[in-house]
Amino acid sequence: MDTLKVRDAKDVEDAVRAAVASEQPLEIIGHGSKRAIGHPMATNAVLDLSALNAVTAYEPNELIITVQAGAPLADVQSLIDAKNQQFAFEPMDPSVLLGTPEAGTIGGMIGAGLAGPRRIKAGGARDHLLGAHAVSGFGDSFKTGGRVVKNVTGYDLCKLLTGSWGTLAVMTEVTLKVMPKPESERTLVLRGLDDVTANKAMTAALGSPFDVSGAAHLPSQVVQAGTRPLAALGASGQAVTLVRLEGIAASAAHRATSLSQALSPYGTVEQLADDASLAIWAGLRDVAPFAANSARGAWPVWRIVCPPASGGALGQALAQDSGGEVIYDWGGGLIWLAVPPSEDAKPDAQAALVRGRVEAAGGHATLIRAPEEVRRTIDVFQPQAVGLAALGERVRKSFDPKSILNRGRMRRGGAA
Repeated sequence: MDTLKVRDAKDVEDAVRAAVASEQPLEIIGHGSKRAIGHPMATNAVLDLSALNAVTAYEPNELIITVQAGAPLADVQSLIDAKNQQFAFEPMDPSVLLGTPEAGTIGGMIGAGLAGPRRIKAGGARDHLLGAHAVSGFGDSFKTGGRVVKNVTGYDLCKLLTGSWGTLAVMTEVTLKVMPKPESERTLVLRGLDDVTANKAMTAALGSPFDVSGAAHLPSQVVQAGTRPLAALGASGQAVTLVRLEGIAASAAHRATSLSQALSPYGTVEQLADDASLAIWAGLRDVAPFAANSARGAWPVWRIVCPPASGGALGQALAQDSGGEVIYDWGGGLIWLAVPPSEDAKPDAQAALVRGRVEAAGGHATLIRAPEEVRRTIDVFQPQAVGLAALGERVRKSFDPKSILNRGRMRRGGAA
C-alpha cells in the first residue's frame, strides 16, 4: 500500500484529485491511533497528514487556537496547559483502550468526536470547533466557520465534519475554543450503591443548583479490578458513584459541602480533592478499567449513548445478558460495555443482543474495540433508519461522490 506524505493543503488537493481521476480510494491518517475503530477499509493508498503539525496561531487572551490537523494532540494539550488552559470537552485518549502508542492528532480528535466526562456541562467536540479548512472528495479546498463564536451564516459545516471519521473531507487546519482550567476540583464519592440507585443519585446531583461537571458510576466488579488511575478510591471493593465539582477553591469547597448534604439520603459521602480527583476522572475519560493492557484487554468494548434516566436499568440488563461489565458516565447517558469473548456466541448474535436492548431504551451503540475479523462481519456503527440513512448518503455524496475518502469505514459493505 502506497503512503502519500503531504506537506501542505495544496499537496492534499493534488493527492485527492489524482485519487478521483484513477478512482482509487484513500485512507486518511494522522498517527493512525484510531485505525482499529470502524470497518476495515477498501483503500489502496494512505494519505498521511502527520507533517501538517504546526500551530498556526494561539491567542490565550482570546481563548482560541488554530492548528494544523496533523498536530499531535498531546503536544497541543501541553502548549495550552502551560497557559493554564484546556479543551473543556475533555477529548478521550483512545490509546489506553486500543493499545496504540500515541494519543493521536487534532484532526483525529475532531473526526472521531469522542468527548469525556465534562460533556454534560461543556458540550462535545463539535461545540468547540469554531472553523476548519478542508479538502473535499472533489479535491477542492473549502473553509467553514471562522475564529470567533458568532461567525456562522448558512450551513454550519463544522458540525458535519465533527464525528464524520474522515468520510466527508480531509481537514487540514482547525480553529478551536480553549477554556481556563478550574482552580480547584472536588469529587464526591458514594459507596455500595446498585446501578439503578446510583443512576438516581447522579440524576439528583445533575438536577441540583451546584454546577456538576462530571457524574459517573463504577460497579463493584470494575472497582475490584484495581486499575491504577482509580487507586485513590481505596480498596474497599464496593461500587462507587462519583460526582465532580470544579471552580475557584472557595466555591468548589462550598458547593461540595452543600451537595454532600443533598446526597446524604443515598449514603455517606466522602470527598477527594484536586490531584486525587484529577487522576480518577482522567482514568474514566480514557476508560482505563478496560484498557488494552488490563485483564479485559481482549474483550470487545461497546460505547453506548442513551437517555441518562434509563442508563442504570439498561446497563444492568446488558451486563446480565452478555456476562460483561459496565462503566457509567454522563450521569448514566454514556455506558461503556466490555463483553467477554465467547466461543459459543457469534459476533452478530452478540451485536443483535446489545443493539436490541439499546434501541429499546432509545439509545445507540458503537463497537469501539474488537478484532478485525469481528469488525468485518457486523455493523460497527449504529445502523440508521431508512430515511435518515438516505439523507446521510445524500450529504456524503455532495462532499465525496466517488467515495474516495475512507471508503467503507462507517458502513459495512457500503461506500461510506
